[in-house]
Amino acid sequence: MNDYQTARHALGRRLRELRTEAGLSGRSLAEALDWAPSKVSKLEHGRQTASSADLRGWAAVCGAPEAAGELIAQRRAMETHYASWRRQLAAGTRARQRAFGQDESASGRIRVFESACVPGLLQTPEYARHMLRRTVELHRAPDGDVEEGVRARIRRQEVLYRPHHRVEVLLWEPALRMLICPEEVMAGQLDRIAGMVGMRAVDIAIVPTGARVRVVPSHGFWIFDERLVIVETIGAELRLDDPEAVVPYRAVFEALSAAAVREAAAHRLLARIRGDLFRPNGR
Repeated sequence: MNDYQTARHALGRRLRELRTEAGLSGRSLAEALDWAPSKVSKLEHGRQTASSADLRGWAAVCGAPEAAGELIAQRRAMETHYASWRRQLAAGTRARQRAFGQDESASGRIRVFESACVPGLLQTPEYARHMLRRTVELHRAPDGDVEEGVRARIRRQEVLYRPHHRVEVLLWEPALRMLICPEEVMAGQLDRIAGMVGMRAVDIAIVPTGARVRVVPSHGFWIFDERLVIVETIGAELRLDDPEAVVPYRAVFEALSAAAVREAAAHRLLARIRGDLFRPNGR
């Protein structure tokens, strides 16, 4: 269980306390709020995150409207909750990949913007191996299952070919020039991306460094449907699931997407970047 999930479980326990103190059953609470009974169970067991409106209604029905502020404050803390990489990697890289894969599998639409590296859904095994090794070295995490982590990361790519899934990937050009691996491995990675450009399963676009943009691409992020944004910082992962918190990330993605190149233009840019790999003086 990561830090975010732990916080959601803590909120669920507090909700259950309020309900039991009020002498209400889960079904009676659900009826009062016009909810399905399953929603009460999911909120109390940390399987779903309550909205601010949900929390106000819960507190009011339990006869404790003054508790709404406390509940909403607890929820806001979750919205900006970090899960440290060292803690997440304590169980190994395979467990981390599987957990991320669950978010992907549960989403009908996935939007990705990466500014510094190739995202896992597009990585070759060789590139993924270098990424995971550097990650465990940085965070002094157990490194005994890197190969299993690589396999788990590659298995995540099955989501690209599942029906009713839409994956859109925006790559900032510097992410394709960052050499976190040998040139030969990067060349293979660029070939992999070039082979995927134009596929129906995934929309891949590149934001050139010289493009005029209306927003600043400060960092990479993942948007899952309209419900969740994941931001990976150097030290931790940030999960945002408040609808208002998701809005600016959607706006940034749309602005960057408008400045990106696709299809033939993307192929030409990838070929130029690949050619620069083996030039003595770079560009």
